Formats: sequence, C-alpha cells, structure tokens
Amino acid sequence: MYIPKQFKIDDEEVIYDFIEKYGFATLFSKHKGEPYATHLPLMLNKSENSLYGHLARSNEQWKDAENQQVLAVFQGPHCYISPSWYETTKAVPTWNYVSIHLYGKMEIVEDREVISDNLNDLVNKYERPDSPYNINDVDPSFIEGMSKGIVAFRIKITKIEAKAKLSQNHPVERQVLIINHLEDTSQQDNIQVASLMKKNLQK
Repeated sequence: MYIPKQFKIDDEEVIYDFIEKYGFATLFSKHKGEPYATHLPLMLNKSENSLYGHLARSNEQWKDAENQQVLAVFQGPHCYISPSWYETTKAVPTWNYVSIHLYGKMEIVEDREVISDNLNDLVNKYERPDSPYNINDVDPSFIEGMSKGIVAFRIKITKIEAKAKLSQNHPVERQVLIINHLEDTSQQDNIQVASLMKKNLQK
C-alpha cells in the first residue's frame, strides 16, 4: 500500500483497536492463477499475532490459499472531501479514509476445539449483550453439522501496513473547516472521519 509519511500509523495498539472495531475484512489470495477476494469477519488474536476466520467449504479459495502469502484488508470510515470547504478555490477534491493491510501465511485449522472457540468468539463479539441468542444453547449436533460446511483457517501475521489519510497534509485551519463540514451531516462515515480528524489534531 502506498503510504506517505504523514499518513502512516505506527502505533500498534491503535492498529489493533482499529481491527477490533472494523473486523469485517476482505481476504485476498491467488486462486487458479487469478486474484481472488472473499469478504468476511476476521478475529484478531494478539497473543498469537494471528487472524482467525472461516470460509464456506464451497468457496474454493481455501483449496489453494493454504501456505500462500495472503492479504487481509480492513477498511474503516471513509468520505469525500470537497474543495468548496476550503478557504481557497485553488484546490482539488480528495478522499479521507483509514485502511489496515495485514499480510501472512494461511494455514487450515482442523482442531475442532479451536474452530468452536472461534465461532464462540465471533458470536460473543457481535451479539448484543442483551441478545437472547446463546450459541451454547444450540443443539451440539446441529452446530457440528453446520461446521462441516466451513473451513477454518489461521493467518500468522508477517507484515502490517496502516494508513490514516485525514487531511494531515493540510494546514490545521483547513482541517478544522473540513471537520465542521463533516459534522454538519447525518452520514455516519462523515461523522466518524471527523472524530478521527479531531483526535489526530489533539496529538
């Protein structure tokens, strides 16, 4: 990923927190000689420096992705930035966003306990605290049957690239103007980008 110096995220905890918050990723590998992508939730295990997930068994990406160097892309909030918001007309449109790229070797996981733990972690993360659903209440034979339709995997992380393009290359006064315009909207991505820009200015 192309990352100008002013947009690079170096803080590991910031990167990990971002992945925890925006866990729905795009997984890229090479399949039958062509680039191939699947959109799926991935779980980060910081102590192992690994990502866990699963693919539908009928999705043939897993058949040749094992032992490949794969790429998982986590995309956060993003939005259009209009030059009409600036104090000058000598400007062009741009786009603000945050994106994290994780590279690593994929390995297929056969251990049923690891697969069960991963499914439990996904449910516990995304179900609301007051949800009546509990995966432990589901008939184990049903879960076992459904599990046969997936292929679990682990990605041992070998490289991380992290980028936050939040108008850092513009004067502070202009960044404030952008924040004000982004906050004057009901679009959630705009509001989230404005919040990230504010935090960036407070550093």
